[in-house]
Amino acid sequence: MKPERHTDRHLALTEMLSELRAHANPANVAGMARYGINVNTVNAFGVSAPVLQKLARRIGRNHELAAELWHSGLHEARILAGLIDDPSLVTDRQMEQWVVAFDSWDVCDGICSKLFDKTPLAWTKAVAWSRRKEEFVKRAGFVLMAALAVHDKRARDARFVAFLPIIERQATDERNFVRKAVNWALRQIGKRNAKLNRAAVATARRIRKIDSKAARWIAADALRELTSPTTLRRIK
Repeated sequence: MKPERHTDRHLALTEMLSELRAHANPANVAGMARYGINVNTVNAFGVSAPVLQKLARRIGRNHELAAELWHSGLHEARILAGLIDDPSLVTDRQMEQWVVAFDSWDVCDGICSKLFDKTPLAWTKAVAWSRRKEEFVKRAGFVLMAALAVHDKRARDARFVAFLPIIERQATDERNFVRKAVNWALRQIGKRNAKLNRAAVATARRIRKIDSKAARWIAADALRELTSPTTLRRIK
């Protein structure tokens, strides 16, 4: 008699967690703080990104295992969940449950740029989350904007132009993880093509005039890249 399906899932989860523990590196955990990753050392193994990517390629798409990994609460298990989940099976409820649990920029960015940006709800969530007050939920909205600018090759320019007023309005948020994501979204939109570059540069110049330390930093950093000869040659 074949084992029940839920037993198979449990075994798969146990196997993956064992592999993560086998690749644990306490030195990496200790070094996370240098990169602004604040994690509970009990929930982190310090597994490197290349190891996680190799595991993800071996596993392939697996929605059920992704859910199990996410619910484990372990740092690298959650990053791995974003790498193996099937975007076509991700629901609105799942996105809302996961986003409120984001507690570090690497989990937030990994899930948004490897999974959520490939879902049909990505454009809607980018706008909705950018208006939220929670630091990592708000960051997730702008990370989605940046990821869509890179990955959605078929999207029309108008969809990205619609993001620019949102970026301008939210440029005064002084929280580090938010302002960096706002800046990231502005830069990625401006690097998509010449038309969007002009629109992003105009937005950055308006942001520069706002009486806000965060806004001035966002604008200065974005303008430095968007007006550089390297960027302009690439998008010409």
